[in-house]
Amino acid sequence: MKFHNPKLKTHSIREVLQLSEGSIVRVAGWVHAIRDLGGIIFLMVRDSDGLIQVVASKSELSLEVFNKFREVRPETVISIEGTTRKSPRAPSGVEIRATSIEILNKASVPPHLEPASRSKLSLDERLDNRVVDLRKPRNMVIFKFQHVLLRYIRKFLDDNGFIEVFTPKLIATATEGGAALFPIAYFDKEAFLAQSPQLYKEQLSSVFERVYEIGPLFRAEESQTDRHVSEYIGVDVEVAFATYEEVMRLLEEMLVYSTSRAVEELEEELRSVELSFLKLERPFPRITYDEALSILAEKGVKIEWGEDLSTEAERKLGEEFKGPYFIVDWPTRIKPFYIMPKPDNPDLSLSFDLMIGRMEVASGGQRIHDKDLLISRLKSSGLEPESFKHHLKCFDWGIPPHSGWGLGLARLVMMLLGLSDVREAILYPRDRWRLVP
Repeated sequence: MKFHNPKLKTHSIREVLQLSEGSIVRVAGWVHAIRDLGGIIFLMVRDSDGLIQVVASKSELSLEVFNKFREVRPETVISIEGTTRKSPRAPSGVEIRATSIEILNKASVPPHLEPASRSKLSLDERLDNRVVDLRKPRNMVIFKFQHVLLRYIRKFLDDNGFIEVFTPKLIATATEGGAALFPIAYFDKEAFLAQSPQLYKEQLSSVFERVYEIGPLFRAEESQTDRHVSEYIGVDVEVAFATYEEVMRLLEEMLVYSTSRAVEELEEELRSVELSFLKLERPFPRITYDEALSILAEKGVKIEWGEDLSTEAERKLGEEFKGPYFIVDWPTRIKPFYIMPKPDNPDLSLSFDLMIGRMEVASGGQRIHDKDLLISRLKSSGLEPESFKHHLKCFDWGIPPHSGWGLGLARLVMMLLGLSDVREAILYPRDRWRLVP
């Protein structure tokens, strides 16, 4: 079904490339590049589907129409009518011989910012001019890939009996404790932006058993690195009557399915803009926290038992494991209060992190479903149980054993496509220093 105005656009560029030679079409989009040879002008025209060469010949057009072609500049919004013709010299093998042009909106983009420019820009300069930066074919493909990946993630979860839920992003208390919270004025009270849907999805597992949420999350992250941002999209899952082993397998199967389907659907486009892509295969290797420390010691990186892994440590492990792998059985004291300690060794927890190379992309585990144990863990984590009374009372109403995980979408896309910074996988990033555009 077409929703565009046929007086402006009858076909997308992708559709034009499938038509027989001699078809009359009208395309609309942006002028990507211009080559003026005097009596003939070549335009590369771009829409959200791709690029096509348009040829305007002085011998085939009236002077008035031909001069209109001379007026356009890169990123001018145009509508062009013409006839398709196969051409081995055209980048796509097809070109449009123009018969008319309508200039819908003129543009004035600094040459170094033009999507067709080969200028090397810093990431900050790109983000300062984000809309025009996103028009670069490479960047468009990154977010098409993210869209398709999410579609298959949802399909996998839906097909496996999950329902999608939406939990509050305005909350009264910290989900996981700590100081990484954004306080906001909420009428005459103080509230916070949600770090995680964790407590809500745990409660909802006692209603629907299998739930997932895909939505924005907020952390007052002080670190300014290639992996930290203040707002991101999380993919969160919670499953009743499941162990941490079972939700690890779920995560593994979901990622192999969704990434392989997304790559299969977009492989041609990924290759056309020279984006690499990581193919995931099961099973993902698993190492314990203790084994990770042993590997790091052999590589000259000393981590005291009970400490979290440093960036350097993660980088060294990424040299050992190029693809995805799990680190399991973390010390209880460095995991959130709701993670279940191991029954046979309470110093360790039923927890895991999913790494891809040097990057943690997901974290999860089995949750505490015993109220007394949960209160004990709150206290030992330096948190006041009274602040969690609305959550704790749910445990009097029958909370089942349950497990789950949270996954950072941008980090996943970053590692799958070999991007250098997580901000490249976020349309409008927010970090310690960036609140615009």
